[in-house]
Amino acid sequence: MGDAVQPDSVSSRLHATIVRAIEAAGGWLPFDRYMALALYAPGLGYYARAERPFGRWPGGSDFVTAPELTPLFGQALARQVGQALQACDTGTVVEFGAGSGALAETLLDALAPALLRQYAIVELSGALRSSQAARLARFADRVQWLERLPAALNAVVIGNEVLDAMPVQLIAFDGAHWLERGVALDAGVFVWRDRPTALRPPHEADFVPGSVTELHAQAQAFVATLGRSLQRGAAFFVDYGFPAAEYYHPQRRGGTLMCHRAHRADDDPLRDVGAKDITAHVDFTGIALAAQDAGFDVVGYTSQARFLINCGLAEAMLHVGPAARAAAHPLIAEHEMGELFKVIGLAKGCRLDALGFAEGDRTHRL
Repeated sequence: MGDAVQPDSVSSRLHATIVRAIEAAGGWLPFDRYMALALYAPGLGYYARAERPFGRWPGGSDFVTAPELTPLFGQALARQVGQALQACDTGTVVEFGAGSGALAETLLDALAPALLRQYAIVELSGALRSSQAARLARFADRVQWLERLPAALNAVVIGNEVLDAMPVQLIAFDGAHWLERGVALDAGVFVWRDRPTALRPPHEADFVPGSVTELHAQAQAFVATLGRSLQRGAAFFVDYGFPAAEYYHPQRRGGTLMCHRAHRADDDPLRDVGAKDITAHVDFTGIALAAQDAGFDVVGYTSQARFLINCGLAEAMLHVGPAARAAAHPLIAEHEMGELFKVIGLAKGCRLDALGFAEGDRTHRL
């Protein structure tokens, strides 16, 4: 399976950019570097191009996130964010990867200016920054955009479906050795190539030959960087994933890498590069350990359903019409987002008995 040059100019230029990177690297590019280019190459990558591939846009999209399904998601999260703002004595929220701006808009609507004084968005995509600015124009006095985290920060940090889009390393087991999987060229087409490596899964298991899995060094490095910057505050990350014992279970022999386009999923990131999302489930044990090493306390870990119910979603659903209840139902349904998605809460420099984890906390499973 591979990827020939795409007919449109953006895909063609992205393909050429990756080809040059492979050639400059001696003919083999680690998958995390390939994924970074496919998603974030300036002006060309999936998240960096001018088109809007996700959310509720005219003409369709590749996927829709929870804040776009219903404002009830953001309204429930606002209760947790408001509690954390007060407990950590800060008036600043920092959102990573704000996408369409739907979550930011709901939080700014739900939290009074006296409580939420400043809303900062860290967004790599210039195209997304522009669309977010248009959507959030009525909050212009409270919203700003950052290209990177400040050196020192007191804030509540949020990230919805951010960690899953961070580039991952791929490793494959041949029955005797682990090999790092990367991308090479064959007649101009992207193909898999494996090389010897010292990389290993962080969890011991009886892997069978042919097993492939991901390592999340970049997501863990992100948490470490956040820990250096955040002096006082909290962080909440919502994403699909598992604790390490489930993530690296031998039965998950194909790993979790997945692509999304037009609300369909496939497992071939080498095809249609730049035209679809590439994601991997989150190893929440690795995130928790990186957070603790960075000086955070892990204040909770649970399913999205339990977190949102703890934050009042069930009560809120009683006061809306049937259509709004139907839109919110996937957020808590076990067979949809309710169980697959998890929430992890972190705090530093303040004491936080986070209400989102008041019942059903699973920190002991990490």
